[in-house]
Amino acid sequence: MSVDWEPDPSDSLKTFGAFVQALREHHGHMREQFAPLVRFSVHTVASIELGRRMADEVFVERADQVLGGTGALLRAAKHVSRQPGLASWFRRWAQLERHAVSLCTYECRLIPGLLQTETYARDLFNNRVPPLSDTELESRLTARTDRQRLLRERPHTTFDFVIEEAVFMRRLGGREATRSLFDHVLAVCELRQVTLQIMPADSEHHAGLAGPIRLLETPDCKRYAYSEGQETGRLIADQKDVAALSMRYARLRSQALSPQDSMGLLERMRGAL
Repeated sequence: MSVDWEPDPSDSLKTFGAFVQALREHHGHMREQFAPLVRFSVHTVASIELGRRMADEVFVERADQVLGGTGALLRAAKHVSRQPGLASWFRRWAQLERHAVSLCTYECRLIPGLLQTETYARDLFNNRVPPLSDTELESRLTARTDRQRLLRERPHTTFDFVIEEAVFMRRLGGREATRSLFDHVLAVCELRQVTLQIMPADSEHHAGLAGPIRLLETPDCKRYAYSEGQETGRLIADQKDVAALSMRYARLRSQALSPQDSMGLLERMRGAL
């Protein structure tokens, strides 16, 4: 599957956003009035109307009902297929992330996007082969920053991470960038809804050797998984496959350091830099 990026908001995103705004104003709603009706933040409504953010299915369905129930928004949304800064194969997962009640991530390659600093992400994108253009790089940074707002905008969602110790040993960007990364991760892990466990490098047992794992659960108790590799990604909805990955993740958590011991290890690694 080829990479499909959109450095700038597409015409379809802008047009759909303008359509939402026009319908909202036609019905006499201010954004501050409309946002609670569709159960999204004012910031999210503004981002959609300005063409900076892809409207997911839940928003479209609620907005259509609030704005007359004609089905016009449902039909218009079918023609919006782009999202700035995200790979084509990742968009559906990114949409599901926004409304998940739990998100679980096991990573053995790099710091997960939700925990990255801007410096770390920029260094990551700068290392891409073939190189990105300046516009593409900035677009991906913007998309990553937008996703990271989930950690603070969704206080009732649980975010669980299991990350290999070796990932924190990598000095991407140099020592100062790594110190900043450690400080950032330690600060994020102070949030009540965030839990981080480190898989020690000397562990004799490991249930995740087949690669990274991402899991989520939606408000209606549906469970999904996501698998990503070189230039491709796959959303997994088959419940048998999701259950198998969930079992592996649960075993990984039992094999990793406790959250408290993980924070202690990070602090020691940070002090040794």
